Amino acid sequence: MKIAIVTDSTAYLTKAEEEKYHINVVPIPVIIDGHEYQEGVDLTTEDFYDKLKNSNSFPSTSQAPMGEMMNLYNSLADKGYDTVISIHLASTISGFYQSVENLAPQIDRIKVIPYDSKITVKLMGYLAIQASKMASLGREPQAIIKYLDGLRATIDELFVVDDLQNLVRGGRLSNASAFIGGILKIKPLLTFDDKSNEIVAFDKVRSRKKALKRVEELFAQAQQKANYPLRALVINGHDPKAGEEWTEKIHGLYPNMPIEQSYFGPVVGTHLGDKALALAWLRDFEKDQL
Repeated sequence: MKIAIVTDSTAYLTKAEEEKYHINVVPIPVIIDGHEYQEGVDLTTEDFYDKLKNSNSFPSTSQAPMGEMMNLYNSLADKGYDTVISIHLASTISGFYQSVENLAPQIDRIKVIPYDSKITVKLMGYLAIQASKMASLGREPQAIIKYLDGLRATIDELFVVDDLQNLVRGGRLSNASAFIGGILKIKPLLTFDDKSNEIVAFDKVRSRKKALKRVEELFAQAQQKANYPLRALVINGHDPKAGEEWTEKIHGLYPNMPIEQSYFGPVVGTHLGDKALALAWLRDFEKDQL
């Protein structure tokens, strides 16, 4: 059995990671002032945030055309693959996964297994990387999916955004009405709800410094409860300096814990806006026996 791994551009994998793990990445479209760009193809993260400041209308996102997905899957069949695990951003914030699920039965040359990551950003990228590692070891699709389910269950994340305007406009915040007053002066704390997998605001703090401190407190509590080693991920939205500073602080608090940095690219940045920061964590998968 030869298994291919597909994910979408919101995994924010580096080109080196895509090549090393042979992961096929599908770009997600971003529409700015009526012009459609392909994330990571003709729209870099830097370009996006520059355009965001000067755009005349609120940017939006779309789905990769299913015709292109069909072509991709068929091209993988041409290369000798008989199965593809297609890992995509949370179905609660995008219809892309559902579209792939609807398409899968129509592909007869290769077995397509859609997988809802229930998350996005580099956290989803980690799932794709681990799936690729297992595929290269000859693991069966059922074993890979079971492993991904277990790893996915350990993921948690806390976002600090400058305001809620982008999420409210884009309809991506499930409890927006409860926090609508926070658009003005507060720093909302967001997370993916464990039960609904929707983005929810659960607290509001009066300054970014206090918001980050609150995230650190919640992370400390999570670490104490975890019965497995954790690794952390700091994610910034066009604010690498703040990301670096927070990473150094977290590393100082937990010197033995692996911690990486990543970013919110155009698609996710469309909804979180400029200067968002997040701290995420999951089981240290580098210690897993695959």
